[in-house]
Amino acid sequence: MGIEIEKKYRLDKKLLVDLTARLVTMGAEFKSEVFEENYLHRGGVLDERAAVLRLRKVGSDTLLTYKERISYDSDIKHRIEYETHVTDVDAMEKIIQSLGYKLSIVYEKHRKTFHFLDVEVVLDELPFGYYMEIEGEVEEIEAAEKALDITALEPEPRGYPRLAAKYGKCIDGVWEARFEKTTSA
Repeated sequence: MGIEIEKKYRLDKKLLVDLTARLVTMGAEFKSEVFEENYLHRGGVLDERAAVLRLRKVGSDTLLTYKERISYDSDIKHRIEYETHVTDVDAMEKIIQSLGYKLSIVYEKHRKTFHFLDVEVVLDELPFGYYMEIEGEVEEIEAAEKALDITALEPEPRGYPRLAAKYGKCIDGVWEARFEKTTSA
C-alpha cells in the first residue's frame, strides 16, 4: 500500500516567485514543469470511503490514481495512493463509467517540481490561486519548512478537488476550474 504524506500551503504570486528563487538558491534540484488536466470521478464505494479516482493527463501521458483519506490529527495529510499509467484513456474512461462512477470535478494546473533535502516540493498555479505542497515523511517535511523559513506559513487543509468545487463553475453537473483560453487576433 502506498501512503502519500504531504502538507499544502496557499501562496500569493510574490511568495510563489520568492520560494522558487529560494529553492534554486538553496540547491534544490529542478525536476519538471508541466501542465496537467485532472478528471475526478466519484460515486458508490468511493463516496463511502471518502476516496476518488483521478485521471491525470500530462501531455501524451495519462495516470490513473486511487486516493483514500486516512484520518490524521495534524496539518500534514496522509492518504492511501495507488497510481498506474494508462495507455488508452477513452477505454479507461468507459471502464470507470461502466463501474458506476461519475465525472464530478475537472481542474487544470501548472506545476513545477523540485527535489529539496529529502522531500518533493511542488509549486502549483491553478485558475483559483497559487499553492505549494511538500511531500515526504513528517520529519522531512518539518525540516524543509524550517530550511525554507516557512514555519509560520498557514497550511491549506483543503485539497484541489474541494477548492475546484468551491471556486470553479458547475457545467452540466461537473465542477470545472480551467484557465481561460486566450485567442490570437
